[in-house]
Amino acid sequence: MSLDSYDVALLAAIQRDATTPQHALGAQVNLSSAAVNRRLRKLADEGVTRKTVTLVNPASVGYPLTVITEVEVENERLDLLDAMKRSFLACPQVQQCYYVAGECDFVVIMVVRDMAQYTELTRALFFESNNVKRFKTLVTMSHVKAGLEVPLDAAQK
Repeated sequence: MSLDSYDVALLAAIQRDATTPQHALGAQVNLSSAAVNRRLRKLADEGVTRKTVTLVNPASVGYPLTVITEVEVENERLDLLDAMKRSFLACPQVQQCYYVAGECDFVVIMVVRDMAQYTELTRALFFESNNVKRFKTLVTMSHVKAGLEVPLDAAQK
């Protein structure tokens, strides 16, 4: 899909705050509410936007600890990798998971109540899979930046 300046401006606005009413979005980008509605629906239909969510502060609901884990697999057979991906997808504490190239095979970002819960998760996700060679745990000390906003400066090129 080719994005014009209106699309890019709308995307920037809804990345900042998806609860902005369409009439206010229209005022920001010089479009009518109906035009904003059509464009947002087209962006969704074309897969440019995937879903609208509310970001919850994990600490305020009992998950104060963010853990990043690098996982190295024993065997890269597709069925074994797919099984690991399914286990990560099914785990509610896993916020993000990336299958990566480099020294490890997966990078998993989770929120946990405490280290005891993380220990339980390592048993379920890593030890019981029989395909984890090793894993490295990085415990966050503070959130410097956490977000999913995509830079839009190249969207029109």
